[in-house]
Parts: sequence; structure tokens; C-alpha cells
Amino acid sequence: MPPRPNHPPRRNGRDDDAYRPGDGLFAWLSLRPTIRIRLTLLYGGMFLMAGVVLLLLMYYFVRSAFQTDLVPHFTLGQGVTLRAYDGATLTNQGELDRWLADFQATRSSEALSTLLRKALTALVCLAVIAFAVGYTVAGRVLHPLGRITRTAREVAGSDLHRRINLDGPDDELKELADTFDEMLERLDRAFDSQHRFVANASHELRTPLAINRTLLEVQLSDPSTSPDLQQLGKTLLATNERSEQLVEGLLLLARSENELTERRPVDLSEVAQRALEQIRPEAGNREVELRPDLAAAPAHGNGVLLERIALNLLQNAVRYNSPGGWVEITTATVRGGGGELVVSNTGPVVPGYELDHIFEPFRRLKSTDRTRSDKGVGLGLSIVRSVVRAHGGTLEATARPGGGLRIQVRIP
Repeated sequence: MPPRPNHPPRRNGRDDDAYRPGDGLFAWLSLRPTIRIRLTLLYGGMFLMAGVVLLLLMYYFVRSAFQTDLVPHFTLGQGVTLRAYDGATLTNQGELDRWLADFQATRSSEALSTLLRKALTALVCLAVIAFAVGYTVAGRVLHPLGRITRTAREVAGSDLHRRINLDGPDDELKELADTFDEMLERLDRAFDSQHRFVANASHELRTPLAINRTLLEVQLSDPSTSPDLQQLGKTLLATNERSEQLVEGLLLLARSENELTERRPVDLSEVAQRALEQIRPEAGNREVELRPDLAAAPAHGNGVLLERIALNLLQNAVRYNSPGGWVEITTATVRGGGGELVVSNTGPVVPGYELDHIFEPFRRLKSTDRTRSDKGVGLGLSIVRSVVRAHGGTLEATARPGGGLRIQVRIP
């Protein structure tokens, strides 16, 4: 299987979390709108455009109708004088025709202005109603999609046995929900199969190694054993112990690759304290000073796995150190929630280009001795990365200028 990526999925090599102008119809908006807002703008915009086109057509037709002679033709006789309502005196036919034309133009302009004003008012009111109705309709249409999203979030954070079981017409959304349920069913079976495989492998691999260790210890306890056989037994016992550590590390790595299905409140300071108690004898033998600075650091997760993070980081810091060096471990609360665990140590200088590879399985620095077995089997930092991923946390490693590493772990 390919290695699990340490970044969210990307499309076309770009980060989809950042909204960039020019993508889609609503790129002119400063913020990325939701699908419901987009559908509302689409419905309302289509209604508004249709209303504007209808208004323009109506205005054109009414104006064309007003351009025809709506006022009847009058003939002014000889010696007849008319006085209009606006005070104008009409004494001949030409004056009467001009006055009637002006009267018709004025009345037509006033009627068109009134029509346009009232039509625009009605169009704005109807547009507001259309946007409100479109927002409601979009919410009803997208309600099954919201249910699918909530169920997917609950499945990712808690239980793979949850299903959507969407009811309703056999449309595209129900097809999506059924497809998602089928995918969850396959994932559930795959994880159950993996759990059974890990349990069986744990039993099948540990048993022969435990038997070998017991036989070697019994043979070494025999006083009549020759010195050469004693030396061979110790060598085989060390090799068997290394194989046990490798099996334990591989099994823990396989278990920690999965997302946690159950989280509980854990204080990283207590986790670090238990790890310190386990590493003190080894640190004393290697003449490495431990400098704890533990403050309350609440987090949510699996206490056993989080303790393994602290222990692996401390073991790595102690074993890849120099006599007279020091290891500093601190815990603190992260702003915004969560806990932080930082382990710093002295030791050989770590090149910057090696930082991307130290968390890979069986990878060691080029400057380290690969033939020694007292520094582990090369899975410690890989287990740390897997456990941090399973908790949804972040892991950052930086090289200290004077030598050694500073590894920062944040657990939400």
C-alpha cells in the first residue's frame, strides 16, 4: 500500500481550503458561499432577470400603443374660440392640433412613468419574496445532503457501524446515500478483518518468541554450560529480544494507523510523568539529564497510545544523545483548546534535509551506527506519527542549532 499522506486531499495540485477568485460563477464574492446560498442566488437571479425582461417588453409595448392617436380628431369651425383647462386660447385648427399633440405626449409620458415606477416596486417586492422562497426551497432540497454530511462526520469521529439509511424518492441524493452506506459497510468489514488479523498475528508471533526466550534463559541458567555456549546464548537472547521489540512495534504501528473510535479526557502532563518514570533508569545509565517542566495540558484521546508517544520520544531523545547531555520535556495548554507536548534534546547535528524522513519506518540518520541494537528497531518515531494522526493532531520536528532535535506534538 502507498504511504498515508500527511496533508489533506488536493485538486490539481492546489489547496482547496483557500478560496480563489475566478473559480465558478460566484467568484466575485469575497467569501466562498455555501451551496444553499448559491442556489438561492441562482433562483432569485433568474427570477429577477425574467422580471426585468418582462418589464422592458411591457414598457415597449405600452409605449408603442401610446404612440398611436388615442385622442379623437376635432375640427374647429370659423369664428369659434376654445379655452383649454390649462388656460390656453385656441382660435384656429392649427393651434388645436398642436395642443392635442402636446396633451397626448404629456399624458403618455406621465402614464409610462407611473407604470415603470409601480412595476419596479412590484418587481423588487416579488424579488425579495423569490429570494426568501428560493432559500427555503434550497434548504428543503439540501436537507438530505446535510444529513449525509452529519452522518459522515459522526462515522469519522466515533463509530463505523453508523449508517445513513436515507428515506425518500429514488433520486440522486438517495443514490449517493446508498453508495455511501455501501462504502461504510465495506470499510467496517475491512477494519474488523484488520483487527482480527492484528490479534491473530499478535498471538502467533509472540508465542514462538516467548518460547525461544524461555529456552535460552533456561540454558543460560545451567552452571555446567561452557563459556562459548554462554556467549552464544546471550547473543541469541539479545537477537530474540530485538525480534520481540520489532514485533511489538509493528503491531502497535498497525493498530495506531486507524482513526480512534473512542476518546476520553487525558492530561498530557500525567502521560509524560509516567513516561519519565519508565525512562529514568536508561537515562541514568547513559548519563543523560532529564529536565521535566510539566503543566496541565488537557486533551482527548487514548491514554495508552498518548503515553506511548511520550515514551517513544523520550527513548529516542535519550538513545540518540551524548554522555552529559540533557533531555527536556514540557507540556502546556494550547490556545484554542488541546494540549501540547514538546521534547528537546542535545546530541548530534541533524541536517535539515533529514527531517522529512526520520518519521518513516526503519529510517535512521546516515551518521548513526546501524549495527547497534540498543537504539531500537527504527519504529519509534513512525509509531509517534501514526498515533498523532489517529488523534487528529499535529507533529512538527525542528533541528536544534547546537545538535539534537525539538519535536512538538499537539493533540486537540
